[in-house]
Amino acid sequence: MVAFARAIAAGADGFECDVRLSADGVPVVIHDPTLDRTTDQVGLVSSFSADVLGRIDATCRFQAAAPAYLVTETVGVPTLESVLRRFSTTRIIVELKDPADALAHAVAGLIHRLGAESRVCVGSFHSGVLATFRAAAPEVATSASMAEAKWTLARSWLALPRVSPAPYRAFQVPERAGRLQVVRPAFVRQVHREGAVVQVWVVDAPADVHRLLTMGVDGVISDRPDLAVPVRDAWAVGLERPT
Repeated sequence: MVAFARAIAAGADGFECDVRLSADGVPVVIHDPTLDRTTDQVGLVSSFSADVLGRIDATCRFQAAAPAYLVTETVGVPTLESVLRRFSTTRIIVELKDPADALAHAVAGLIHRLGAESRVCVGSFHSGVLATFRAAAPEVATSASMAEAKWTLARSWLALPRVSPAPYRAFQVPERAGRLQVVRPAFVRQVHREGAVVQVWVVDAPADVHRLLTMGVDGVISDRPDLAVPVRDAWAVGLERPT
């Protein structure tokens, strides 16, 4: 919650969060499958109720190294509902970290209940849970799966058209995957021809932010909005988007 609030205050257009299921079936916002690395507790996230997760200290690992002006109150692992309610007008990318269909249904139901369909994009590395979500909430934007991104990259090498309508509206991809260059001008053009957008992660260096925006990507996902936002704003004022 602290990081999301600071990102928006810094001028970010939105943010990305990772979601897992608690023991009582509530979508909660945490990256790791366990509590060990980022909280004052240990064990699987799925072993604790949402209420218990909300009362642990999920800031303790960051406070010791933080400058005094960044030290904040103790905050627990939030539910996705609390994030969507607090940031009620913010665009949010939600990554489904668990492969369970129950997570897809829980997130779809929550988005519908809160009326957040138009401002949420849902993705996952697990193609099965992503397919389940698309069936449960076809009106909600989704990201391309890893396999869909690979096929799009292959089509970009030959400028081949997609033969069927795309089930996704966005790509969240790294610029490189190992030795493979994913984000090139040809890939960006291919994605745009297919009616989707490209958002590149994780881009923290100001020079890389400027270079990628000039290449034509639609956004960057950064751990450093304090560095990325000023570059985005300067680029938007000083340069026309390439065609």
